[in-house]
This record gives sequence, C-alpha cells and structure tokens, in this order.
Amino acid sequence: MTISIADLLLYAGALLVLFLTPGPVWVALVARTLSGGFQAAWPLALGVVVGDVLWPLLAILGVSWIVSVYADFMLVLKWIAVLTFILMGVAVIRSADKTIASDSRLTRPGMWAAFLAGLAVILGNPKAVLFYMGMLPGFFDLTILTWIDIAAICFLSFLVPLIGNLVLAASIGRARALLTSPTALRRTNLTAGFLLIGVGLIIPFT
Repeated sequence: MTISIADLLLYAGALLVLFLTPGPVWVALVARTLSGGFQAAWPLALGVVVGDVLWPLLAILGVSWIVSVYADFMLVLKWIAVLTFILMGVAVIRSADKTIASDSRLTRPGMWAAFLAGLAVILGNPKAVLFYMGMLPGFFDLTILTWIDIAAICFLSFLVPLIGNLVLAASIGRARALLTSPTALRRTNLTAGFLLIGVGLIIPFT
C-alpha cells in the first residue's frame, strides 16, 4: 500500500464535504423519502453507490477513450433520469390523497426504480464528475497506486456518501412518520411530487 492513513483520512474528509454540499442526489433522496419513507429511499442510495465507485475508478485508470465513450453514455443516462424523475413526480402528485399502504409502487416495484434513479442521478451529477475526475489526482499520485490502494479509495468513495445518504433518509423518514393527518399527507405527497419533477427539470442544465 503506497498511500498513508493520513492521506485516506484527508480524502474521507473531502468526501464528507462533498456529501454536505446539496445537489441532485440530496433533492432526489428527500423527494423519495417524503413520498415513501426510508423504504423507498434506501434503494436510491444503493444506486448512488455504483457511481461513487465508478467515478474514482475511471479517474484512477485514466483511460481517456473510456471517458470519451462514457461521456456519450452519460448524456443518455441524463435524459433517462429526466424522464424517470418527472414520471415519478407526476405519479406521486396524482396519488397525493392516497395513504402509503395503498400505493405499492412506492415499496416493491419502486425499489428497482429508485435504484436506477440513484444510478442515473449520480452518473449525471457534474459535482461528482468534477470531484472524482478533476480533484482525485490532487489527493493521490495515481501513477503509483497499487490495487490495494485503489480498493481503499473506492471503498471510501462509496462508504462516506452511503452512510450520509442513509442517515439523511432515516432522519427524514422519522420526521415523515409524524405526518399522519390526511392534510399533512397530501401536502407531503405534493411536495415530494414537485421535488421529483424539479430534479427532472434541473438535470439537463447541470
């Protein structure tokens, strides 16, 4: 292993700062939690993990042709994310008066949809792209890294944001559980629906 514990701790601190900077992932996570609670949000956090591992791995490998090909693929994913969030937002708004139990799409089928949404939003997130592809070489000498180093960097790259995202979703989910009146439920669902649509409309400009 060529990198020190101090280097990894510094990198983990930078990842924490990255997480604390609100972006599309935050908005998507809040919207999913408001619409379906923690159960609807944690698959999105797992989808984000894939991108959080992929971006530093691509940065470390430094293969320019992969990046150029992937950029086109990322553009396709961005538009898929736009449609995904807008459709989810419209669906939540249309069922604003329904209880969570009466809308099984927010539990079973929605888990896979949430995972794909998390994947799309992190792969199309310019903040993540800039950090991993632009700033990662500033933390480590990428030319001398061993596979153990790469594994450690990728592990931290998903662990710190994953813990943060799950804590955020759990906190919002607990607060959401207090909203039991039909009026509060309707307002919550309407807010979640408009947030989801907002993510879909913002993604093309990010």
